[in-house]
Amino acid sequence: MLSIKLSRVGKKKQPQYRLIVIEKGRDPWGRSKEVIGHYNPMINPKVFTVAKERLDYYLGNGVQLTDTVNNLLINYGFITGAKRHKVSITKKRAAKIAKGDKK
Repeated sequence: MLSIKLSRVGKKKQPQYRLIVIEKGRDPWGRSKEVIGHYNPMINPKVFTVAKERLDYYLGNGVQLTDTVNNLLINYGFITGAKRHKVSITKKRAAKIAKGDKK
């Protein structure tokens, strides 16, 4: 199954990201099927470019988006819908919360 993910590129402490189409279980720094966009959060205003035709093609063929990519595409108006919010808590942290510890 294919997925659209962000792959970090750029220098140390100066991140830039590529929007890539890759198999779901593969390493995002490995070989990707296609680069369909770029995201640069370090400049003002932030730059987010996407090949809209390719995005529509992949979404039409059932490619899944990661949560972050989904939220970015909604922010910049490429797709519509509700944002995804995922919070995960480790078992150790959940046990502390259940006991009533503050940390």
